Amino acid sequence: MSTALLQAVAAGDRASLRSLYDSEGPRLFGIAMAILRDRDAAADAVQDAFVKIARRAAQFDPTRGEARHWMGGIARHAALDIARARGREMPTDDPALGDTPVDPEALDRVLATEAGTRLRACLAELEAKNREGIILAFVHGLSHVQVAARLALPLGTAKSWIRRGLLQLRTCLA
Repeated sequence: MSTALLQAVAAGDRASLRSLYDSEGPRLFGIAMAILRDRDAAADAVQDAFVKIARRAAQFDPTRGEARHWMGGIARHAALDIARARGREMPTDDPALGDTPVDPEALDRVLATEAGTRLRACLAELEAKNREGIILAFVHGLSHVQVAARLALPLGTAKSWIRRGLLQLRTCLA
């Protein structure tokens, strides 16, 4: 369904973009929330992602993967861009400035869905080193360099662990 909607968006169908937003927006918001842990920032990331999705819809190649995974990558990168920009900000404890804590259970709520339960089971099947690298990169938004530093590993090793884990996840989730 997402592939057909994405192809319609590529053809300029605005109603299909709205349908795509309605069907995929909550999932993409969950991805952004897992990275940013801030509702407003996650909403901004989803908005940025849908602008990019609308502009790049014609670039989607269904032979290379599913539309929802392609869109998830765009949302993830939009959230990481915001996280990197926010890393330069100085947070305060003044709630009047908007730096209020986000519910730490947000990721748990996302993982409580059927797809999240399946993902959790597949993550549990991975070796600890692969799982830890994936979680640091895709949940916490760390770059490969940051993952390598956090795990005290050479960069190539960290990349290999993450890649192997992702390949195992792909097989498990298929």
